[in-house]
Amino acid sequence: MSTQHYENILVSNPEPSVTLITLNRPKALNALNSALFKELNVALETADNDRTIGAIVLTGSERAFAAGADIKEMKDKEFADVYQNNFLENWQALTKIRKPVIAAVGGYALGGGCELALMCDIILASPAAKFGQPEINLGIIPGGGGSQRLTRIVGKSRAMEMILTGRQITASEAEKYGMVSRVVGEGEGQVVKDAVVLAKEIASKSQIAVQAAKEVVNAAYELNLPEGLRFERRMFHGLFATKDQKEGMTAFAEKRKPNFTNA
Repeated sequence: MSTQHYENILVSNPEPSVTLITLNRPKALNALNSALFKELNVALETADNDRTIGAIVLTGSERAFAAGADIKEMKDKEFADVYQNNFLENWQALTKIRKPVIAAVGGYALGGGCELALMCDIILASPAAKFGQPEINLGIIPGGGGSQRLTRIVGKSRAMEMILTGRQITASEAEKYGMVSRVVGEGEGQVVKDAVVLAKEIASKSQIAVQAAKEVVNAAYELNLPEGLRFERRMFHGLFATKDQKEGMTAFAEKRKPNFTNA
């Protein structure tokens, strides 16, 4: 995929079935502004609509995944402006992407950067990664979902401590709190390499089943248990109408690898 149309991100295909999106504002530690999010949302939608792509990896640099929202863009805004224009609403477009999005976090993921990572489906972290919601130090609170997603993941007490003090936590703490799937090994670029390997593995499965699996896991945050179980069961039933279900089970019975056609 060409990167010539983007100024704030880089887009590539390290594997034929994987799109890698790299935040690319190095001088600003990948601070998130409106121009970056506009490009990011286009790149995400493009990958989501590409039938050859099975998973997406989102990353930044070794120093910073994203060090926060762009304060220079925000500091002079007035209430009427941010309220009437629903400022930050377009940040949520990532959560509407149907294919799995894996965050490969190296360095700082603070404020909006932490919120961006939390919007992804899986987070892998380098040993040097740092997570935090330091908005309180600027006289504001998280506005991109941090208070809601972080609390659901780490619990009220830890979320309160992080949000009320602005304290940054290490990759190992984030793993212990359940924020990240795992911390990868040492080495420059290792977190991206591991994320691409994971994305390639996911992309080798039936895209229909993968998207259904993502939908039912996300529903667990929104439905009570009986409703969630019913929804899961109906989605499970629905997959029996797909060719991939027939191929997957036939291949298992015949002791061979399945050849999924995403149909």
